[in-house]
Parts: sequence; C-alpha cells; structure tokens
Amino acid sequence: MEQLLTIEKVLNNNVVIARHDAYKEVVLIGNGLGFNKKKGDVISFDHADKTFLLKDETEKEQYVNLVPHIDEDLIAFINDQLLFIEAQMDKTLNEHIHVALTDHLSFAIKRIQQNMQFSNSFLFEIESLYPKEYQVAKSVVKEFERQLGIVFPEGEIGFIALHIHSAVTDKPLRDINRDHALISQLTQLIESGLKVDLSKDNVNYHRLIQHLHRAIDRIHQGESLGDENKLQEVLKAEYPVCYNLAWKLIKVMQNQLNKPVDEAEVLYLTIHLQRLTHTN
Repeated sequence: MEQLLTIEKVLNNNVVIARHDAYKEVVLIGNGLGFNKKKGDVISFDHADKTFLLKDETEKEQYVNLVPHIDEDLIAFINDQLLFIEAQMDKTLNEHIHVALTDHLSFAIKRIQQNMQFSNSFLFEIESLYPKEYQVAKSVVKEFERQLGIVFPEGEIGFIALHIHSAVTDKPLRDINRDHALISQLTQLIESGLKVDLSKDNVNYHRLIQHLHRAIDRIHQGESLGDENKLQEVLKAEYPVCYNLAWKLIKVMQNQLNKPVDEAEVLYLTIHLQRLTHTN
C-alpha cells in the first residue's frame, strides 16, 4: 500500500522534509523530488531514492540550514555516494552521516577552491585501523574526480573513512578523534621511554597501534582480561623498563578516558613493548 506524507519544507529540488504519522518528520531525497512542490503538498515514499530520520533536533536544524547553501547537483551526488557507502559496507549507516559528511565535503571543496592546504597527520593509522572504510573512502574520492573533476588531497580519504567508521559503529566522530589523539600520545611516550624510532611504514608500528586501539576499545567496553598474578611477577622481574613504561601508559589512558583500566592490560603491554625493544 502506498504511504503518503505531507511536505513540511522544500529544501531544494531534490530534498524535502515531510511529516509521517508514525515517524514524524522524515527527510526524503530523490531527483526532482521537490520540484514545483510546496508546504502542505502530499508526496509518496515511493518517489524517494533515499529516506532517513533526523531524530536529533540540532542535527535536523543543521541539515535544514546546510542544504540550501550547497549546489543541488552536489547534494544529489553526495547522496549517491552515501548509497554506495552503505552498499559497500553492507551495514545500515547512522543517519548523522547525512549531516556530517555533507557538511565536511562541502567545506573540503571550498578549501580546494581557495587553495587552502589541509593535511591529515593520522592518515597511515586510519588506513591501518579501518582498512575497509579506507578503501571505500578512496573509491568515493575517485568518483569525485571522475564525475565532478574535483581532486581531493590524499588526506581527505582518511577524513571520509572516519565519517564512514563513525556511521557504521554509531560512535561519535569526536570520540574517534579523541582515541586517535590518545594513541598518538602513547606512541610518543613509547618512543621516548624505549629510545626507539617507530617509523610509520614499519610493521612494528602497525602492530603497536593495532594493539593500543584494541586496548582502548576494551577499556570503553569495560572488558576484563582475567587474573594473571604469576605472569605479572615474572614480567616485572624480567623486563622492569617495559613493565614500568606499561604502567605509565595505563595511567595516561585512565586519565584521558576517565575510565578504570583492567590491570591485566599491563601484562600484554609489557610483552608488546619487550618485542619492540628486541626487534629494534
């Protein structure tokens, strides 16, 4: 049975906000969907290529204010890319990506037009931690160049990958960036504490950030690694430098994340740090 909605606001020819009895306000996207439409007109769900809800009032207001200032063809293209991302990731994306990624890409294009340089210092880490998101983002960037002639700098792949990861995991982008900053801080402490140089193209660096990322995830989830008292005494005696540095890293994580850390994390960190000293 055809579902009908009442238009609340026409944002442009391709995007309208309509009211539904069950979902309240719904954003409908489709080619020419809003053409010659006005508030109060009836529209069908079937006419939309994409529908989504913006339950957060702040996000809804941001999207309503954002869309009229962006070229309609660009809005349509970005929405095509969002459908592509969802298909490639094979997961339903959190609807906030419609606001966040549209805002980010429109601003990124302005930076390019104004010849503003913007680097991404965590690009290698993003590719290492989120390989699937990175490859999908790479495809999106290629489509921008192929269809619109817009050439993004390489660092933009990383930023788009973070938006994709945020939408797939329902994890706010600010939390993801906070964790990346923490990993960067921890790796600097490790280099200083062990007097090693961890080159980003080194396999040991790759393993380190993977380990730290998993540890931070466990802290967020409140996961326990179990009781390893006997191993703790052995590691403390055999590798005091690595053991003490591991505790220092744990304290930093506790302070930055404001969450308790399972003491068993010290053991796994100590082993990992000892491997670094051995390979270097």
